[in-house]
Amino acid sequence: MKNMTCFKEFVKYSSLNVLGMIGLSCYILADTFFISKGLGANGLAALNLAIPIYSFIHGSGLMFGIGGATKYSILKSQNKMNDANHAFTNTAFLTLSFAAAFFVIGIFFSETLAHLMGADETVFQMSKTYLQVILLFAPMFMLNNLILCFVRNDGAPQLSMIAMIGGSLSNIVLDYVFIFPFKMGIFGAVLATGLAPVISMLILSPFFIKKKNRFHLTKCTISGQLISNIFSSGLPSLITEVSSGVVIIVFNIIILRLQGNTGVAAYGILANLSLVVIAIYTGIAQGIQPIISRNYGTGNRVNVQAILRYALITMSAISVVVYLCIFFGAPQIVNIFNSEQNALLQSIAVTGLKIYFTGCVFAGFNIIISVYFTSTEYARPAHIISILRGFLIIIPMALLLSSIGGMIGVWCVFPATELTVGGIGLTLYLFSKKGQGSKKKN
Repeated sequence: MKNMTCFKEFVKYSSLNVLGMIGLSCYILADTFFISKGLGANGLAALNLAIPIYSFIHGSGLMFGIGGATKYSILKSQNKMNDANHAFTNTAFLTLSFAAAFFVIGIFFSETLAHLMGADETVFQMSKTYLQVILLFAPMFMLNNLILCFVRNDGAPQLSMIAMIGGSLSNIVLDYVFIFPFKMGIFGAVLATGLAPVISMLILSPFFIKKKNRFHLTKCTISGQLISNIFSSGLPSLITEVSSGVVIIVFNIIILRLQGNTGVAAYGILANLSLVVIAIYTGIAQGIQPIISRNYGTGNRVNVQAILRYALITMSAISVVVYLCIFFGAPQIVNIFNSEQNALLQSIAVTGLKIYFTGCVFAGFNIIISVYFTSTEYARPAHIISILRGFLIIIPMALLLSSIGGMIGVWCVFPATELTVGGIGLTLYLFSKKGQGSKKKN
């Protein structure tokens, strides 16, 4: 009976988060589509230059949201509500401090930042506008991530999912309205993006108006130990977001040398499709975080392992279905994006899809096991996994395999990296299990 309750919780939390993350990933695709149609190549270039900054803002919000909410969930499960509210208050302080720094950079240094990101004369003004507005909206992005994570951990995953999808859909609609009927250009595009977290928080507001929330700001001192725990638990989320931007830049440089713009376009198709699949795995991982943290807080290790097992089985099943669809439908999938019927693009992308997506199951394992570690206050393995996936293995692997195998080597980088990190992650998990077994004996 306990296992059935545990499974129902897993289905409830994970399915809702998967839907929310798919909505988020689709909004990113739609954002890119409208900007490319309405503002052309220069608009797309300005957007691409701003993506690393947006990734850093979004990643910082996730770092504090997930790190703080994990600590909150564990303390709440132990009926330490005063300490749990201290965790929320410290997290809110950190979030607002970082958001204020981004805001100041947006006011005074957006022009300098545009130059640093590589904007030339043709896209400089658009890049500056996009960067400035996105930085001025940083408090909204970060507060939205904070509240979404805490609401999810406060027993309202449905509302969290609705807010995520609502914000994403509003961005798609406003993108169209601001860019086409209102002809507001790049400012309209970034304004639509900046208003999305505001709308998301408005959707969340009834939760607070009706006083359903158990977390509150409380008068307390800022604890160095608590801040350290929040940083430690949330750091993998920041690394994942920031490293994705770095990896895209590295891959683009390598592919430009090998196949020029056609190769980069093919990589764009793979990267966008991969974004949706990774979002599904991230949804599962974020879904299991509250229930793993709660069961870990109450000392229920059996349920913790059961939830992890359900997550890995679900991820594996999804990976098999995804890869079968990719393998048998690659030409048709590429054709959707290949409007000019470019034969070289078709050939590169079809081959790439079949190789690249063999790494999905390993990526799913790495994402889920990393969140498992942070949810059980065992952050160091999660840091190792995130850094290896984000920087230490994938970039040298890209340089090595591309020099050996050209474009085939490039497509092998993702599966080779995720497989290698997966082996390390499995080893760290087995060591952690052995350590827990030793503690029980003692």
